[in-house]
Amino acid sequence: MNSLNIKKNDQVIVLSGRDCGKRGKVVATYPKEGKVIVEGVNIVTRHQKPRKQTDPGGIMKKESPIYACKVMRVCPKCSKPTRIGHDVKDGGDKSRVCKKCGEMI
Repeated sequence: MNSLNIKKNDQVIVLSGRDCGKRGKVVATYPKEGKVIVEGVNIVTRHQKPRKQTDPGGIMKKESPIYACKVMRVCPKCSKPTRIGHDVKDGGDKSRVCKKCGEMI
């Protein structure tokens, strides 16, 4: 998979899995793997050893990547989960469009 319809800072909702129904902002995308990191979703615990004297050690909680097909973009205008359409203007400018309300994202 090389391209994603979901970009960084998009508001998304999780469709399936342990965090189903949660909303969050996309922090990072990984197009080659087809995954995204969503703020507050898919929290995992990691046991971290301090590498330096100033580094904290212990049990850390952090977000882990989730497949992009398990999240859906939330339209800022109608506040509903929607698929993303693409619109090409006369000058060749591309824009993303909400499939439900037709508003440009």
